[in-house]
Amino acid sequence: MTESGWILRDKVVLVTGASSGIGAAAAYLFAREGASVVLAARREDRLAAAVEELTAKGFQASAVVCDVTRAEDARRAVAHTVERYGRLDGAFNNAGVGGDQAPLHEMGDEVYDTIVDTNVRGLWNCLRAQIGAMLAGGGGAIVNNSSVGGLVAIPTAAPYVASKHAVVGFTRAAADEYARRGIRVNALAPGSTRSEITVDWYARNPGLEEAIHEVTPQGRTAAPEEVAEAAAWLLSDRSSYVTGTVLPVDGGYVNR
Repeated sequence: MTESGWILRDKVVLVTGASSGIGAAAAYLFAREGASVVLAARREDRLAAAVEELTAKGFQASAVVCDVTRAEDARRAVAHTVERYGRLDGAFNNAGVGGDQAPLHEMGDEVYDTIVDTNVRGLWNCLRAQIGAMLAGGGGAIVNNSSVGGLVAIPTAAPYVASKHAVVGFTRAAADEYARRGIRVNALAPGSTRSEITVDWYARNPGLEEAIHEVTPQGRTAAPEEVAEAAAWLLSDRSSYVTGTVLPVDGGYVNR
């Protein structure tokens, strides 16, 4: 791709949940598209290996250990980005967790607490820090990773579905509140996507992947890079008149 074709050229982008799956794929893709990327996640060894790989290829990348459930960690990740690169242009809030399928009335408090604390409080923590930095820098773009579970119901996954609907709500509220201040906020709603979480989820729930493929028009699981491509477009100036939207990246699942 020619230099003029890099859709994130000269952007500074923070990626949470960047140590594996969609987050890792996004960090690599954003760097390839011309961005300076900051990888944030809990696993320091994974982050170090990813940054080493990116910088060895000539990309601009750094990392910060971050647990998004801790507000101080989210603030530190943003502060690291601004201190290192001078500003924050974009953020991909990808960090999240799933859970085993079980009837709602049989789920324990720990299941709800883990899912909601990461997927909802974690996003809340990140948005506050990121929006503050973007306002100081004159604007930016944020993409939050929801799920098809944020648009439709998924059986026996009530806390996850509720948390991903909350991601959609935060996206629309923030988009409306900050549109006139130069900040765009959008969300992705991925369907079945090959990642560390889904591989483990399918392994612990035999037959689930096949069942999802049966109700997905494209009949397959996406590669994480396919979701990352959509995130890159929403973070780029090519989507300059898009805010408050939730973009399904799901092989047609929600339209079935």
